[in-house]
Amino acid sequence: MCKKTTRHYAVYKGDEFICVGTAKECADYMGVSEKSVRFLSSPTHKKRMEASNGTDYKIAIALEDED
Repeated sequence: MCKKTTRHYAVYKGDEFICVGTAKECADYMGVSEKSVRFLSSPTHKKRMEASNGTDYKIAIALEDED
């Protein structure tokens, strides 16, 4: 049987660290939805932010399991 793993995220605003945890934990901390946290880690969000030429935007990085 396949074990479902819980993905963890590290969230940053520019170079400033905001939080680390599951999508739910980060969402609760920032006052947004879990879907928003997952979107912050998407390639689409990354492309949009690079196109905006801004440097002070939020981004989430999905962390790898240490198995």
